[in-house]
Amino acid sequence: MRIVVFGAGGRAGRRATAEARRRGHQVTAVVRDPAGHSDLVDVRVVAGDVVDAGSIARAAAGHDAAISAAVDLTMPPHDFFTASSRALATGLATAGVRRLVVVGLASIMPGASGAALMDEPGYPNEYRSFYLGHAAGLDELRTSDLDWVYLAPAGDFDHDGTRTGHYRLAEHGDPTSRISYPDFAIALVDEIEEPRHHRTAASIREA
Repeated sequence: MRIVVFGAGGRAGRRATAEARRRGHQVTAVVRDPAGHSDLVDVRVVAGDVVDAGSIARAAAGHDAAISAAVDLTMPPHDFFTASSRALATGLATAGVRRLVVVGLASIMPGASGAALMDEPGYPNEYRSFYLGHAAGLDELRTSDLDWVYLAPAGDFDHDGTRTGHYRLAEHGDPTSRISYPDFAIALVDEIEEPRHHRTAASIREA
């Protein structure tokens, strides 16, 4: 398959790119500044802006599916995530790409109580504006016509974790859960090769 990865220079995007290449897919890695990403090898690296529908359409043309792991911390979270969701919906539709897998955030997923993790007692909320930005972006996705899935770690990432080759679907968010970026990337690419979730959000945890 031909897969375009937006935000391919970040931690999740880089692992998704590597996992897709490991399986033999052709990958276009979209980053803001290709000159700063000489470590992205064996892929086509292009400049792109995930809040610009025209830029997205050009990068995605001729591809079968897209992954978005993009974030821009220089913009207010609400502005970035809503703008990127709208731009992805428009740009991918223009390019004829229907399938979109989005890297999500555990904080806005339901916890054991049924409420969002960020609203459960004791959950750290110093980055609540970031959480709410993600939630607003997800709401925008729900209004699109794309075949999207929003995948979030059940808790957080194990930043030093290695690839075990396994993961599982979580029944609910769990702040104690940790999954490695390489294992999370497996779930991302699995949802492109054999889509199981459509127009919904799901939590992924360690096996």
